[in-house]
Amino acid sequence: MQLVGRHPSTNQIARYFDFEHLPPHLQAISRPCHDLAAAMIEQLPDGPELTTGLRKLLEAKDCFVRAALDKS
Repeated sequence: MQLVGRHPSTNQIARYFDFEHLPPHLQAISRPCHDLAAAMIEQLPDGPELTTGLRKLLEAKDCFVRAALDKS
């Protein structure tokens, strides 16, 4: 994710989209959310709407990962 020069709030929330530390079956769930977050950070300016959108995407990603844990 390209974060150089981004607002601190964008940098702070972006780190929660990392997925490499997860087991492979959870990486498959988490990675699409990471990729969408990276695309939005690349295409949109910093501001409250970007931060809110990323926060809501993060909440959704967490739900998806928990759902995958329940499946195991």
